[in-house]
Amino acid sequence: MGNDRKKVLVIGANSYIGKKFYEYVYSLNEKLIDVDMVSATDGSWEKVDFSLYDSVLHLSAIVYRKEKENLKDLYENVNHKLPVRIAHKAKNNHVKQFIFMSSAAVYGDINGCITKETIPEPSTLYGKTKLAAEDDLLKLENTDFKIVIIRSPMVYGEGCKGNYRKLSKIAKFTPIFPDYHNKRSMIHVDRLSFHIVELILNEEQGCYFPQDENYADICELVVCIRKKSGKKTYLTKFFNPLINHLKKRFNVLDKIFGDMYYYD
Repeated sequence: MGNDRKKVLVIGANSYIGKKFYEYVYSLNEKLIDVDMVSATDGSWEKVDFSLYDSVLHLSAIVYRKEKENLKDLYENVNHKLPVRIAHKAKNNHVKQFIFMSSAAVYGDINGCITKETIPEPSTLYGKTKLAAEDDLLKLENTDFKIVIIRSPMVYGEGCKGNYRKLSKIAKFTPIFPDYHNKRSMIHVDRLSFHIVELILNEEQGCYFPQDENYADICELVVCIRKKSGKKTYLTKFFNPLINHLKKRFNVLDKIFGDMYYYD
């Protein structure tokens, strides 16, 4: 671990993870990192002197849009080509480390356990463009320019948008829920920030799969969310055979009740 205070440039000033990372770093008692933030899509990053930084953390991405074929170029430009362009600038300006926030979406519609040997097979524009960016970024790596890939599972935390927020809304109006258990990798945004800080301070490189200590369980999540709102949940196994049958046919049910977890 280096002893010098690190300077980090976050690409994605308006991103949820970016804002939470900034808050997390400046909540630490020992100030080991200085963080600056800049937007990606408006071109603000092009005016920044990258030579001032030890690490660039790229968080900007197109996500949570309903994927349509006419958005293919948008996904390609923002999720694939843009981070590669920014990484080229970082390398040319002698930045030592480039951290790219990828996603478990690179594994596609996998149901079950993901290991370091699992071959990515993305099924969405989001997953495909994230994987394409990973491949091109790794081509830039050398002894003076370290690449870090973070294949994050679902991120949650206060104010988080996306699937966890949708689940929270549904849970509050679901007094009866299937007594159906599964395994899902998830990570709290503060835990993710902790991992990123460690990667920066230790000047790491490689592909990482951070997650919470315990796997999430859809049934336990719903019960917990409702309990926090002072509501009871009545569980039943009545729907389990139907879920087992339908989740093979409907992607949305597979995402809710299927397994998707990292195994170290």
